[in-house]
Amino acid sequence: MASIFVTGIGTGIGKTVVSAIVTEALEADYWKPIQAGFEDGTDTLQVSSLISNTKTIIHPEVYKLQMPASPHIAAREEGINISLEEIVNHSSLITHHSSLIIEGAGGILVPLNENEFVIDLIEQLGAKVILVSRNYLGSINHSLLTAAICKQRNIDVIGWIFNDQYLDYEEEIVSWTGYPKIASIPLAEKIDKAFVLQQADLVREGLLKHL
Repeated sequence: MASIFVTGIGTGIGKTVVSAIVTEALEADYWKPIQAGFEDGTDTLQVSSLISNTKTIIHPEVYKLQMPASPHIAAREEGINISLEEIVNHSSLITHHSSLIIEGAGGILVPLNENEFVIDLIEQLGAKVILVSRNYLGSINHSLLTAAICKQRNIDVIGWIFNDQYLDYEEEIVSWTGYPKIASIPLAEKIDKAFVLQQADLVREGLLKHL
């Protein structure tokens, strides 16, 4: 199965939890090539703590940057230049038994170096994309802008996974963008293995339908 890149409409919109759910649903492998900021732990460690199945392999980051900032800024502070070629070359060395879930950093137009963005990495990896949208005031605009740039660049988008609860406009985003809704993850007080496993069971059928 193809690599699936999980990106979204911004930062802090639930990509890591969605990545864990999709990884669990497909018993896929997981990889976050760029981590910026890890004082409170990395996304890789969080996903690892949320997975129940024994098939998933968690792959280490290529770039692990200390500053919680845009990757190009965090890398600059550490005297590093993020190379998309290095990430792509690393991806070719990853052996995975089924799907590989790749989690991006921030939104789709987050800069990775002075000239390239997350969307450029998606193109070079040849990955299909899941768009994550968290429901909040302003998320319609952010969702439509994200979809627009994906269409402009001919990105292979599988569909939307929504999360959180704010009003009721998910179907409108689906209609306006033309990208299908894969799932809607409810707001939860506690995110743990049990929650991820429950949601994985619920999203599996819809996910496989659109792959």
